Amino acid sequence: MPVYTLPELPYDYSALEPNISARIMELHHSKHHAAYVAGANAALEQMEEARASNSFGTINKLEKDLAFHLGGHINHSIFWTNLSPDSSGRPGAELASAIDEFFGSFDAFKAHFSAASLGIQGSGWGILSWDPVGARLIVQQLFDQQANTAQGTVPLLQLDMWEHAFYLDYQNVKADYVAAFWKIVNWDNVATRFAAARDNSASLLLLS
Repeated sequence: MPVYTLPELPYDYSALEPNISARIMELHHSKHHAAYVAGANAALEQMEEARASNSFGTINKLEKDLAFHLGGHINHSIFWTNLSPDSSGRPGAELASAIDEFFGSFDAFKAHFSAASLGIQGSGWGILSWDPVGARLIVQQLFDQQANTAQGTVPLLQLDMWEHAFYLDYQNVKADYVAAFWKIVNWDNVATRFAAARDNSASLLLLS
């Protein structure tokens, strides 16, 4: 059975300094993300054993474990590619137009996304998502690694608001971390994700 693996970063651990330190990047990627990969693989292995023995007494726990750890793996895999040491600072072309359409302006979107991220109670993520049902961009708060987002929405831009993502650099001043995030967003990556999500929505409509 194929297993999940820890993806390599597309840049060095120090590449995002001073916005995110090399020490945080190393711990975040090689320890935290790696733990989610291991947890997802462990849950799948235990599910395989449960099927083989026809013993499902722990299936509820295993399903929760898989959702949490696989959520962590997917969220971080997107997050790394959403970041770049060579950020353009603003989205271009069609993504910029879509943000204007659904949020009023780029500044209004930034304010909304920042407020949603800072408003997370406990651990979670701020996410710009594509809603294929309404064919629109939305901002969502993801609690922990897997809760409180609408089924079927496609994440385009994610901001990790777990303390392990920022505490060594910013301690409890989360607003400074969010402000730094905007300096390193890889808008080309977000635009690519947006185009793919929108095109896939059109394909799904043809099936209805």
